[in-house]
Amino acid sequence: MSTSQTPISIENNPKFFDNQPEDFEFTAPDLSDVITEDYTSVDNLITEKQQRLLTTTLYSSFSTNLPFLATANVGLFYGNKIPPLVPDVLLSLRVKVPEDWSEKKNRSYFVFSFGKPPEVAIEIVSNKIGNELGNKLQDYAFAAVGYYVVFDPLKQLGETIVRVYELRGNSYVELQNFYLPQVGLGLTIWHGIFEGKEYDWLRWCDDSGNILLTGDERAEQERQRAEQEKQRADRLAEILRERGINPDEIL
Repeated sequence: MSTSQTPISIENNPKFFDNQPEDFEFTAPDLSDVITEDYTSVDNLITEKQQRLLTTTLYSSFSTNLPFLATANVGLFYGNKIPPLVPDVLLSLRVKVPEDWSEKKNRSYFVFSFGKPPEVAIEIVSNKIGNELGNKLQDYAFAAVGYYVVFDPLKQLGETIVRVYELRGNSYVELQNFYLPQVGLGLTIWHGIFEGKEYDWLRWCDDSGNILLTGDERAEQERQRAEQEKQRADRLAEILRERGINPDEIL
């Protein structure tokens, strides 16, 4: 799998963002009894690292002038008196992180507060009881999430590792490829090392399959580029010396 040489930009493509925040109207509910944080979530190592890989690469390599929010394990509240969904990874475009986190409505993803549902929700399967292909799929459709992705690295639900669904009308249709046209990104399985672990990781990519790089990968790419430039300069200096020219005297 190839790597992305430049950050991916999407703001100039008119086909994106059909649903604008102003297209949705919501009434703020009473949040006094709403629980936005609890202590019941227990992740495994795969899920924890995979969440970080998917969120951090968006902030390091997804270049756009449009604001976006990428989170992990944050509640998605989409209806009054309806229990929240808690996707392993959530991506919402054209939204800004609220400034005042002391307000409860700003500490989770309340659709009425952000003004729109998120574009992408990713569930990472760790056991057979999450019902990711049953009720949870229907719940995300009811929440109007544009794309629903199920990543099953341990094959708990069958031999298919990645399933991508696109919302059409009120229900999901499974896509044959992993490109999300309304987001301008795709997903791919990448075999490599992340944080010391060699594994088949789920990663963001562009429409050519170039993965979005982590900050460390971008730094390593720049280090290699600088080293190549130095080698070329050293070789040129050697050629000049062989011809009796002092390279230090050349401006």
